[in-house]
Amino acid sequence: MTFQPRMNNRISGFSVVGSWKRRSWNGVVADLWDVECAPAAGGFYVADHPRLFIVLDAKGAGQHNIRLRQTGETSVCGGRQAISYIPAGMELWADMVDVSFVRHLDLHFNVETLSKRLMEDLDPRKLSMPQLMFSEPRLMALAELIAAECANPQPLHDLYGDGLSVALFIDVMRLGAVKARRRSALASWQLRRATDYITENCLRSIRLQELSVLTGLSQSHFSHAFKASTGVPPHQWQMKARIERARQMMLENEMPMSVVAVETGFADQAHFTRVFRKMVGVTPANWAKSQR
Repeated sequence: MTFQPRMNNRISGFSVVGSWKRRSWNGVVADLWDVECAPAAGGFYVADHPRLFIVLDAKGAGQHNIRLRQTGETSVCGGRQAISYIPAGMELWADMVDVSFVRHLDLHFNVETLSKRLMEDLDPRKLSMPQLMFSEPRLMALAELIAAECANPQPLHDLYGDGLSVALFIDVMRLGAVKARRRSALASWQLRRATDYITENCLRSIRLQELSVLTGLSQSHFSHAFKASTGVPPHQWQMKARIERARQMMLENEMPMSVVAVETGFADQAHFTRVFRKMVGVTPANWAKSQR
């Protein structure tokens, strides 16, 4: 489903010049506005999603400025450009003081989508902290490029505007490189239950689902946790159990290697020999001779 930002507002004194321009990317919606402002223009805003409100240009008489007010605090843009990060659900009032024209860019973000794309859970504390009316040349340069793409009658590939918008979000939120998550190992009882089951049933094909049910985990979680505990995936552990069974058979009975291979669940003697040599370091026949 396409992301559609929702905002409630009560505004007065604004007239849109021409038509507003919208571009949508993966979890991001960008709106570019040119607005004429009447004296004492302003309004109240609250949105369901976090957003960036970026003043690209402001004109007016004297010391014109734009004031953003949240409960207990007022921030002022006294120049032509400023960036504000506004958390979801934050009530905000805007007042235009001697401002006759403003060009601004609104970027709305779907946090759930961005969290998946950035491969990390975005810190709720960062997302809830407003940053009002600051300016930084690097961030403004990104914003200008996004605005130009919104206004472009022949827009470039979606990855262009998408990449610029996500880059701006990362920079404003000061997101660092994602650290690799350490996979947790199995509990001792889970590991014992899984390895005992594999040993007892190693001569047949064991499905991953059987092992995950035994340990109460999803198949993916079990697979990663088993490897974290043993250093090898479940299938390789089963191969080790088969090879151990084959070694016992060769010690207790003299039988053709082809029979040993079939009895221990291998496709044929060649498969058995290949796996045995990889795990033990010698062929089954050479190993058997060394035990006599």
